[in-house]
Amino acid sequence: MAKPIVAIVGRPNVGKSTLFNKLIGQRLSIVEDTPGVTRDRIYAQCEWLNHEFMLVDTGGIEPYSEDVILSQMRRQAEVAIESASVIILVTDVRSGVTATDQEVATMLLKSGKPIILCVNKVDSIGDTPAEVYEFYNLGLGDPIPVSSTHGHGTGDLLDEVLKHLPEGEEEDYGDDVIKVAVIGKPNVGKSSLINKIAGEERVIVSNIAGTTRDAVDTVVENESGKFVFIDTAGIRRKSKVFENIERYSVLRAYMAVDRADVCVIVIDATEGFTEQDSKVAGYAHEQGKGCIVAVNKWDAVEDKTDKTMKEFSDKLRVDFSFMSYVPFLFISALTGQRVNKLYEMIKEVAEKNAIRVTTGSLNDLLAYATARVQPPSDKGRRLKIYYITQASTKPPTFVAFVNRKELFHFSYQRYLENQIRETFDLQGTPIRFIVRERDRNDT
Repeated sequence: MAKPIVAIVGRPNVGKSTLFNKLIGQRLSIVEDTPGVTRDRIYAQCEWLNHEFMLVDTGGIEPYSEDVILSQMRRQAEVAIESASVIILVTDVRSGVTATDQEVATMLLKSGKPIILCVNKVDSIGDTPAEVYEFYNLGLGDPIPVSSTHGHGTGDLLDEVLKHLPEGEEEDYGDDVIKVAVIGKPNVGKSSLINKIAGEERVIVSNIAGTTRDAVDTVVENESGKFVFIDTAGIRRKSKVFENIERYSVLRAYMAVDRADVCVIVIDATEGFTEQDSKVAGYAHEQGKGCIVAVNKWDAVEDKTDKTMKEFSDKLRVDFSFMSYVPFLFISALTGQRVNKLYEMIKEVAEKNAIRVTTGSLNDLLAYATARVQPPSDKGRRLKIYYITQASTKPPTFVAFVNRKELFHFSYQRYLENQIRETFDLQGTPIRFIVRERDRNDT
């Protein structure tokens, strides 16, 4: 189920990024008192009253600026508006209604989307300042006074957002279909892989980075099952993302990861692992998706011996140490080498990501693991793990109930995670571990 998108827009320097950070609860967007600092849209999950949506921060809109960066930022905001279900227009109570605010409001009204008017920098508590009422002139309904710095009014703002949010958009595909996002940096062969899978020129293929402009779905059914492959434009490091249409593709790539059950991370065998590959993989890992690393262009690696693949795998294992669970598959999208093996691997990883382990099996494992390696102690007090149960799937999430959380050292938690992964063969999926402390009076 795709989460609805809420876009934060407005002219430069009205506090959009500060509001974005306040709403998502972390400093993700750059905040600086200089117009034009946020040049890329930032994309993050936001939750309010058990409703989840994706929040998009945008660069400031200058409707008539001929400045290259500002005009690109304007296009970025327009693209975010096109994608959004709800739009938050941020204005500044200190400067009042400006001509730019009027132009932006007019542009938003043409979109036909629900628009929520946020009047920012109302930092005082008490009666609404008279200056707020000036913003009725924008014709967008009741303005909501907010202090993005202190958080005043953000609850009212989010309440208003929920009134306009559609229910999560249902996928057209059935529950038996595995959704696969094909992700990676530009020009590693993602589109060529999709074309080989589909058996046709499904998406544009070119050596020019960024030729895949949008996410494209390819439905495949074979003896392994039903799959939907979501092709995306490459996720490129932000300092290299200049063309506005390619910036849009970054957002679509993240959205594809959110939709997917399994992510196939494509890397170029001729280049090896790069820092950008870790960023692409890291986003999929953080979202709890099942993951596979497809090493493409294996046919182009010269002077291979019978040890080349093992040596390459050993190096990748070090590079992907933050995802020790991920399997590797060496393929060639050009020749089709080992592409057929991808289906079974995707199916297995999807099953592991959605696995449900009984509490009885987990506690049998716990008894074995604690007998093999005794839980740690500190100052004469030893960690007791009463039991473990599984709380959720996608990814598998386990809860351990203990006497004292501070005794549950990271190293021992990692040991138990490894025991669970090994026993239940959880290849290809991250797992989450939550530690809960019983009432100390009971211990």
